[in-house]
Amino acid sequence: MSQDDLILPKDFPQLKNDTFLRAARGEETEHVPVWCMRQAGRYLPEFREFRAGKDFFDTCRSPEACCELTLQPLRRFPFDAAIIFSDILVIPQALGMDVQMVPGKGPTFPDPLKEPEDLQRLQPKVDVEKELGYVFKAITLTRHKIDGKVPLIGFTGAPWTLMSYMIEGGGSNTHSKAKRWLYRHPKASHMLLKMLTDVIVEYLLGQVAAGAQALQVFESHAGILGPVEFNEFSLPYLRDIARRVKEKLKETAKDIPMIVFAKDAHYGLEDLSQSHYDVVGLDWTVDPSAARERTGGKVSLQGNMDPCALYAPKEHISKIVKKMLEGFGTRGYIANLGHGLYPDMDPENVGAFVEAVHTHSKQINKRM
Repeated sequence: MSQDDLILPKDFPQLKNDTFLRAARGEETEHVPVWCMRQAGRYLPEFREFRAGKDFFDTCRSPEACCELTLQPLRRFPFDAAIIFSDILVIPQALGMDVQMVPGKGPTFPDPLKEPEDLQRLQPKVDVEKELGYVFKAITLTRHKIDGKVPLIGFTGAPWTLMSYMIEGGGSNTHSKAKRWLYRHPKASHMLLKMLTDVIVEYLLGQVAAGAQALQVFESHAGILGPVEFNEFSLPYLRDIARRVKEKLKETAKDIPMIVFAKDAHYGLEDLSQSHYDVVGLDWTVDPSAARERTGGKVSLQGNMDPCALYAPKEHISKIVKKMLEGFGTRGYIANLGHGLYPDMDPENVGAFVEAVHTHSKQINKRM
């Protein structure tokens, strides 16, 4: 196969390990599949070395770089899925906003949205292929290079989370500028959320066409909203995304599991489990058996070990994992952390987490 063929979304190698996809659909598996949010990240010395001196978004725009960073953790650990290396803020960039990754500060918008009239600065109609085609190329290249080892997950930020970044101008503890919009400019807020939703739907469909085998929607700032605001400004758009993507995929007969991860929205579990997603991701503030009960078997669950548990000694990590697995049960369950890996985490402990999930889940399954 020539290098040019590697960027064509066809003739992909056959999938050898479909445990993650089967668990997402609620089917029986020999062991519980496991992957980690931010598994391609700064906790790996090879990641830091590869990224040294390079601009973050330049890296995101290089299919070869994204492919290499996505594959790095798979060379070290027997993860059951890979997630494409990219960033949720490529969507605001596609809408015409300037976003920079400032060392020591994180994502920064030099010119955030301040008033509703600023919406006129955004691209009214985004050519997703033109603006975000580099992500699609990265997915296609990675699908070829991953050689069917595990499935590849594509992802996006959710509308409310992206909106809050676009108004706050970066990270925030209170998100008060973005929430001010919800209370003072509800009409403009819905306009922006709808605009983002339309781009996200196209973006996710483009990722599937490029070779993504599952999709995750990150509503990272869900917990900043209370139940009432969540039900008005987040949930309808999350539902709309899954419904529209699924409807479109039906036409191509593709069965692509979709995961929603609404961090800290424990009050919305019942609603999220009836929102057209196959899997609901959980953060570490939710009790596994309570989550099972509240979602009533309608969806598979993903999560939710406290990332900071990875600072514990390895034998303690093993005990924490065992307890988590006993809470969730081994069917319709994907093991993960309750949020992403932190840069100062020991790769050895990540390996211990993966091994504990595989070992304990096999033992539990044997007893059943």
